[in-house]
Amino acid sequence: MPLRLSPTLRVAIDAADRPLFGGWICSGSPVAAEIMAGSGLDWVLIDMEHAPNGLESVLAQLYAVSGYPCTPVVRVPTGDPVIIKQVLDLGAQTILVPMVSTPEQALDVARSAQYPPAGRRGVGSALARSARWNRVPDYLGQAVRYVSVIVQIETAEGVEHAREIAETPGIDGVFVGPSDLAASMGLLGQQTHPDVVAAVKRAFAGIAAAGKPIGVNAFVADQAADYVDAGARFVLVGADVALLARGSEALAEHFITSATGGPRSSY
Repeated sequence: MPLRLSPTLRVAIDAADRPLFGGWICSGSPVAAEIMAGSGLDWVLIDMEHAPNGLESVLAQLYAVSGYPCTPVVRVPTGDPVIIKQVLDLGAQTILVPMVSTPEQALDVARSAQYPPAGRRGVGSALARSARWNRVPDYLGQAVRYVSVIVQIETAEGVEHAREIAETPGIDGVFVGPSDLAASMGLLGQQTHPDVVAAVKRAFAGIAAAGKPIGVNAFVADQAADYVDAGARFVLVGADVALLARGSEALAEHFITSATGGPRSSY
């Protein structure tokens, strides 16, 4: 039976008349993934770089979110072509590759996500969920339509090369990571520092000049709004683990009157 695949994030961005807002899934839990996907967010990011995720848990989370009108993105831990191939074969249609600072690195990533002759992705569609085990007609010939490649600028060097990175053939969008960018600028943990914000916006200008969608991470609402005003089209505004951490802290603050042995008002 012929099957259709869902649109990639790039297609969703191009079709939207507003920025798309998403949330991280960093717990490794398919339950958390399903909760996030059903929340009304436009997209979710399943993280393999800073989260306890391997191929099996990513597959479980892709299954969990597949029943919701929410676009999944998988961030691979590195631009290694073997990992990219495996994640694409799992059925991830949009990947985010971290720590891309030069157009040469971007081209290597793009080639890893495309079949020959344009790239070097290994051919295993008959064996893999990506083509639904050859139930997607002409998957090999049309695979470029079913995959979006987004790279992440996270260094001062990357900011200076933002336009060239965005112009790289096969790159569908560029996501800016203020946290690691701050660290590369000697401002560790200060992603809202004015110099970091200015660097983020310089990257935005280069990406916009290349005509590619701009993404950014911004957990502070005012900063997210500022980045949207500056041209961001897809924004991560929260994470499952952060929501759980802050929510549980709020419960503790509300129900426990003292952290030094005072009476508890609730079990």
